[in-house]
Amino acid sequence: MSTRPYVLLSAAMSVDGHLDDTSSARLLLSNAEDFDRVDQVRADCDAILIGATTMRRDNPRLLVNSEARRAQRVADGKPEYPLKVTVTASGDLSPDLKFWHHGGEKLVFTVDSAADKVRATLDGLADVVSVGPELDWGLVLDELGRRGVQRLMVEGGGTIHTQLMAQDLADEVHLAIAPLLVGQSAAPSFLGAADYPGGPVARMKVLEARPIGDVVFVRYAPKERA
Repeated sequence: MSTRPYVLLSAAMSVDGHLDDTSSARLLLSNAEDFDRVDQVRADCDAILIGATTMRRDNPRLLVNSEARRAQRVADGKPEYPLKVTVTASGDLSPDLKFWHHGGEKLVFTVDSAADKVRATLDGLADVVSVGPELDWGLVLDELGRRGVQRLMVEGGGTIHTQLMAQDLADEVHLAIAPLLVGQSAAPSFLGAADYPGGPVARMKVLEARPIGDVVFVRYAPKERA
C-alpha cells in the first residue's frame, strides 16, 4: 500500500495576508535571499503543485533554478527536476503556458467532466488523471504516493491552501511575511474562510521563525494543535 506524501504548503504574503495585489503585474513579496530558500525547498521535494488559477495568473516555469541543486538531485538518483503537478476542475489550461515547456515530467489532476478536454488540449505535454466527479484531495495524494512522491510542495493558490488546511492534509506550512500592506479586499489571500480543524482557538505549533532580509520566515506544524 502506498503512503501519502508529506504535504508542505509554501507562500509569500503581505502582513495583511495577501498573496498578490489586483494589478496586472505580479507583486514581488519576497526577496532574493528568500527566493533562494524556496529554490532549496523545491530541490528537496519530489513534486511541486500549483493550481490552474495560479498558472493562468502568474505563468510560472516552477523550476529548481540552481544548477548545483539540480546536479545534486541527479547524484542522489532523482530526476533533475521535481514532478510538476497542477489541478483543474474546469479544464481551462492553455498549452502555451510556460509550465509545460520547462523542467521534467508534468501531471494534471482533473475531474471526469473535464478529463477529455484536458487530454485533447495537452496532448503529449502532460499525464492526465481524473479523480472522479469532483476533486478529491485524498485521491490526489494517494495517486502521488503511488507514483513515489514522498514530499510534496504546494505553492498555491489560496483556494488550494485553504482546502488542504481545512481538510487537515497539510503537514507543514512555510510563510514568508513581507513588510507590505496590500489593502485590497479583492486581492488573493493565503487562506480564506473555512471550517478549520479545532476552530479559531486551536494554536498551531511553531517550528521556526527567523528574519530573511526584510521578510520574516515562519514554519508551522498545522496538525500539532493545542
